[in-house]
Amino acid sequence: MPFYEHVMIARQDLSNAQAESLVEHFGAVLADNGGSVVESEYWGVKTMAYKINKNRKGHYAFLKTDAPAPAIQEMERLMRLHDDVMRVLTIKVDEHAEGPSVQMQKRDERDNRRERR
Repeated sequence: MPFYEHVMIARQDLSNAQAESLVEHFGAVLADNGGSVVESEYWGVKTMAYKINKNRKGHYAFLKTDAPAPAIQEMERLMRLHDDVMRVLTIKVDEHAEGPSVQMQKRDERDNRRERR
């Protein structure tokens, strides 16, 4: 099956638990259609470069999936119809990169910095 990566932006007024439950919900949609979520990451609330639907911030989530094309199309269709999801980006990749995504690596590097005086 082909590999895909998805980045989803949800509304800023959701709680963290609600944003993470969206990821689980769409993972269940994939599972019902013969696919699977290989890995998912919740990136947290981030400020966007421009407003989307009058929102300046959004909950970002990242999914690595292994699913047939019809399952991906169904998941994207349901994401577009869902009121809490503002944007979705899906990319087909040859293989999934090992380890955490670049966004999560940046967060780990920030923890290793030396303290300021």
